[in-house]
Amino acid sequence: MAGKKRAQGARLSAVETVEERAGAVAREMSLELVEVTLQKESRGKCLCVYVDKEGGLSLDDCERYHKRLQPMLEDVDYDIMEVSSPGMDRPVKTMRDFERNRGALVEVKLFAALDGSKLYRGLLRDMNADTVVIEDAQGREAAFARKGVAIVKPVIELSDDDFS
Repeated sequence: MAGKKRAQGARLSAVETVEERAGAVAREMSLELVEVTLQKESRGKCLCVYVDKEGGLSLDDCERYHKRLQPMLEDVDYDIMEVSSPGMDRPVKTMRDFERNRGALVEVKLFAALDGSKLYRGLLRDMNADTVVIEDAQGREAAFARKGVAIVKPVIELSDDDFS
């Protein structure tokens, strides 16, 4: 996770506190901290920590990480803690995500329709702080302002062989 600057003496939010501690544990375990969320659900406050590693994450990796991190969060107000991989279709949010998905087939969902559509599909060609660029099936490039993009996600295509 990218470091965030804050005013000297400012209190950290619960998520920022968890991000700092979770990031340190992730680095110790050679994992990548992807995201931390704290959401109110019917079963209580759910603290979700998403981690990943090169080659994929196992259930044992998640369990070891959970057991290492949980004692460090006794001062954080939550009811349930989940540790998970962000999944194969993890959204492309950071430059690291972009590098991992450069040239891959993605879906770009927009907040507002552009030329009558909010959903575009193509090969991810470029991404920076201002723009996302894809190449459609006809080889045409389309550029979208990042502020107008709701989400960029890899397209996972499965064949019948995947189920046999």
